[in-house]
Amino acid sequence: MSEDKNFVKEITNIDDDFAKWYTDIVLKADLADYTDTKGCIAIKPYGYAIWENIQNYLDKKFKEIGVKNAYFPALIPESLLEKEKEHVEGFAPEVAWITEAGGQKLEERYCIRPTSETIISTLYSRWLKSWRDLPFVYNQWCNVLRWEKETRPFLRSREFLWQEGHTIHETEEEAKELTLKILEIYADAIENLLAIPVIKGRKTKSEQFAGADATYTVETMMYDGRALQSGTSHYFGQNFTKPFEIKFQNREGKEEYAYQTSWGASTRLIGGIIMAHGDDRGLKLPPNVAPIQVVIVPIAMHKDGVKEKATEIYEELKKKYRIDIDLREQFTPGYKFSDWEMRGIPLRIEIGPRDIENGQCILVRRDIAEKVTVKLEQLDVTIEKTLEEIQKNMYEVCKNRMKEKTTTAVTLDEFVENMTKNQGFIKSMWCGEEACEDRIKELTGAKSRCMPYSQENISDKCVCCGKPADKMVIWARQY
Repeated sequence: MSEDKNFVKEITNIDDDFAKWYTDIVLKADLADYTDTKGCIAIKPYGYAIWENIQNYLDKKFKEIGVKNAYFPALIPESLLEKEKEHVEGFAPEVAWITEAGGQKLEERYCIRPTSETIISTLYSRWLKSWRDLPFVYNQWCNVLRWEKETRPFLRSREFLWQEGHTIHETEEEAKELTLKILEIYADAIENLLAIPVIKGRKTKSEQFAGADATYTVETMMYDGRALQSGTSHYFGQNFTKPFEIKFQNREGKEEYAYQTSWGASTRLIGGIIMAHGDDRGLKLPPNVAPIQVVIVPIAMHKDGVKEKATEIYEELKKKYRIDIDLREQFTPGYKFSDWEMRGIPLRIEIGPRDIENGQCILVRRDIAEKVTVKLEQLDVTIEKTLEEIQKNMYEVCKNRMKEKTTTAVTLDEFVENMTKNQGFIKSMWCGEEACEDRIKELTGAKSRCMPYSQENISDKCVCCGKPADKMVIWARQY
């Protein structure tokens, strides 16, 4: 028993030190590890399997609306970056440059892509001739490099995995429609796959993507009340198509510049799963995204028929569920229970000699630690129903937390008090001045997360300066 207790003691208490707890989960749940490349992590098979499930879900949704996958170079010549100055300035502090290769200094520097707008725009300008060629609705699954000063596994590492969509369109209306359609796909994936509620909205100008006309975001709340930007979709208008000469012959035979979008979601979503759902016993995975939905732990495997019956159940259930069976002989059942709980497996099946005699097994839910006895002939239907209940319950827990940690503020004093006493989302009115955003950040560390689609008229004055205001903004400290 002491071995089993020590297993859990290795996790920092979630309320004592949330940052340390998070790192403990990443390492102990076998999701990732630190590497000799500073600021970069190795994503281990279990962590990568979560990413694959996210990737597969998004990829299917993208293809349903006509998105096609492609691939573009990781190295971008400096001359391309200079064509769009606002974009370059936005990423300049994070760019890593290659100046030498093959033992010789290069005539031109190359950056390792922090994002791919410039290299893709250059190619689009070559490929596009006529309105009949449009739209280009392309996406790539790849890695990018951003030289972050402070890193944390999944949330902010120098190299990370993501998808970046880049599209060009005949009309402004078509491009804007695609921008918002992608945001709905992100919201769907985060809510229905990851069981995390989202707030959809538009970024303020100071927070929008460098070079964009408009940036739309899905914001999520973590256990500690901080926000995580979980996916963004950008409408560029002609900000890239003009400097990169992405033009076409329109329906009237005249030359016209195309309209462009860009959008992305990354492996930081894995960090979001950890921080939204985890607890003092480790990771807690929603069934829809879990690499392993069910694990079978045989009890007293040395006794006749136990291993065989557990294997029989496994072989039958694996036709329908993502399932594993724990036949490790070097660990006690207690250790195995703690191990699988740490990994966040939604549902555990325990079966021993007496269970087999009675034609039953024990089902244990990870989300609420509830144990129920189930007849073996009812096992399949019970698992299906229980997994659905777990998915729904995990979403509701996050939804209730967001509700409890969302407050309103009419004055700046009220804003500061709310953020101090109940870190979370704050709804307040904003005049549109960047100076007010800066003042709020200076006083509380909170930033504007978005102007949500669902607007409320909290007052007619800006929470910061008291000037007339007609936009409600969601504010929060962020990851």
